[in-house]
Amino acid sequence: MKYRPARMIAAVAITALTAAGCSLQSTGSGSTVRVVIGYQSKTINTVTAGTLLRAKGFLEQRLAALTAHGGPKYRVEWQDYDTGAPITAQMVAEKLDIGSMGDYPLLINGSRTQADARAATELVSVTGYQPRGSLNMIVVSQNSPVQSVAELSGRKVSSSVGSASDGLLRQALTRTGIDPKSGVEVLNQQPQIGASALESGQVQALSQFVAWPGLLVFQNKARLLYDGAELNVPTFHGVVARRDYAHQHPEVLDAFLQAQLDATDFLHQHPVQAAKLVADGSGLPQEVVYLYNGPGGTSFDTPLKPQLIQAFKGDVPYLTSIGNFADLNIDGFVQDAPLRKAYTERGLNYDAAVANFANPDPIIGADPVAGRPASDPALAGEIWLDGQDATQPCADPTSLLRAVKLARAQGKKVRAAYVPDAELGTRWFADKALWVHDGSAYLPFTTQAAVQRYRLGHPAAVPVSYDQAIDEVAS
Repeated sequence: MKYRPARMIAAVAITALTAAGCSLQSTGSGSTVRVVIGYQSKTINTVTAGTLLRAKGFLEQRLAALTAHGGPKYRVEWQDYDTGAPITAQMVAEKLDIGSMGDYPLLINGSRTQADARAATELVSVTGYQPRGSLNMIVVSQNSPVQSVAELSGRKVSSSVGSASDGLLRQALTRTGIDPKSGVEVLNQQPQIGASALESGQVQALSQFVAWPGLLVFQNKARLLYDGAELNVPTFHGVVARRDYAHQHPEVLDAFLQAQLDATDFLHQHPVQAAKLVADGSGLPQEVVYLYNGPGGTSFDTPLKPQLIQAFKGDVPYLTSIGNFADLNIDGFVQDAPLRKAYTERGLNYDAAVANFANPDPIIGADPVAGRPASDPALAGEIWLDGQDATQPCADPTSLLRAVKLARAQGKKVRAAYVPDAELGTRWFADKALWVHDGSAYLPFTTQAAVQRYRLGHPAAVPVSYDQAIDEVAS
């Protein structure tokens, strides 16, 4: 890990602070620079810029190092929100300096702030992404008769307008031939309100971003109706900074991006420990956090990759579909210079990182049941035994079933098991997946629609329950 010379950092910081003036607060021992950060503790694909970053104190440590080498004092203030909309409102009011949110809220953020030079923001990094779009999903109650998006016509659906999940809902309805404005009644609700509305029967479906779909399914309060990966459009979460603040305090933005890289490295190196920290900070079950934050889940990688930016540009028409929002110049909004600088300071090749669209943290390791390594991301899964601080890799879903069967025979409790959907690759809970027995293989799927698509081409495939698959699989 490489750093800029301390004296150079301090000099840059002091110069910027002197020019800014108004960004300093007087204290008994001198001046203090505030940085106010908006994050979403339960939107766990932003954890490297929010919950995990805060829990590890990486930003405070980097700012303290600047102070120790002659810079001013810094005070970090964290503000937790349920969605990206209030973060944007606070940035418009110049009350937040840095924030993280999903791709559709990022569009709104850039559109709403661009008219004011002091409020204007720029997208400076990505927290996590999913190449096919499974970060957003639609769920229904467990006993719902609805089996497809087409059957939502005329029904009430809860979503958070302006969120990435709202974008998913509109796209899914449109592809099914339903007018998003008239074909369903969309209730604009915060995620937790929508979850309660689904449970009480006030709505027939809930479209939300992570971790809400996984949480409700894990709690046996819902089943998955539509996997966002069916859209096959990349989705991501990212970090925005107020341009005016970043120009006044470039050392703060640099410290933030370095700290985000620290948090990303920690998540990759200590996934179970990271999941516990995020669970403690968000109130989410650790098993749900690990579903998304564990290996083979969300691709936690900071570069602003062309596939993501291209998908982002394709989302721009969404702005006019939800209200009177000005179009956003994505090329002007996306600014990778600060992140490139952070990479250079660490001796890393930013262009090489940009060019790699594979998940930087795949499931790897020896599968003790199969007797071979888990090496194919499309097949590899994990089981997590109760009382263990590490998970066990599984080379493929059939081997995972064998591992669960063996654990049960030995009297061990399986805390959680994770498998990739056989069609879309979405990482999902093995006991919540829909299983099909086809020849010698057992295949998991996230939705009934996926099962039906597979069986159309494989008429001999037979649906089986999770427990039935475990009982039947050869030891």
